[in-house]
Amino acid sequence: MITITEQKPVEEVLENLKSCRKVYIIGCGTCATMLHTGGKTEVIEMKDKLEAEGKEVTGWMVIPTACDPLTKEALLENARDVDRADCILVMSCAFGVQTVGLYNDKAVYPALDTLFLGKETRPGYFVEVCQQCGQCVLGQYAGICPMTQCAKSLLNGPCGGASNGKCEQKPEYDCAWVLIYDRLKKLGRIDEMKEYVGPTDYSKMNKQRHVEVTPLD
Repeated sequence: MITITEQKPVEEVLENLKSCRKVYIIGCGTCATMLHTGGKTEVIEMKDKLEAEGKEVTGWMVIPTACDPLTKEALLENARDVDRADCILVMSCAFGVQTVGLYNDKAVYPALDTLFLGKETRPGYFVEVCQQCGQCVLGQYAGICPMTQCAKSLLNGPCGGASNGKCEQKPEYDCAWVLIYDRLKKLGRIDEMKEYVGPTDYSKMNKQRHVEVTPLD
């Protein structure tokens, strides 16, 4: 499971950095490197783009995992170049951006947009597997999640637009409800499709979510 990101348009990055003349760049050696959105190559490319726009890049680094607490040590080891900068541009997921901000007082800006948590189903191909809605319905749908696999997130499907087993909105994808039907039929549970499922209780997604657990002895 990795965090899926994509690079922001350079125009948006430059707009965020308009008050910064000197910039320090941080990339991430795990998810962003795998996705080619914030690894060494992309960090150097970003450095060249900023310098072409008149910015001074005081330095850069690719932290093994930007969202890890060891980010604090990485910032300390590179304090000289970091301190010279007006702000920090982070090429990682939003968690990594927040982690950098936690351990440094400078303005921190994201160079990437965080899209979703993804699972690699074949080399280089990632799909969203869970939107963490807070009320799992996998048991009702034979292990297939309509919240993520259905383009409309229908809990009582299918819609009227599916054709030849394919999604109306994204014809290259199988209709989630066809997959659910086939799985339930194979399991001898097809009658369960007649059961109405009520609306999602989005109160379970109220922000800021947290959980407290009792430490193990």
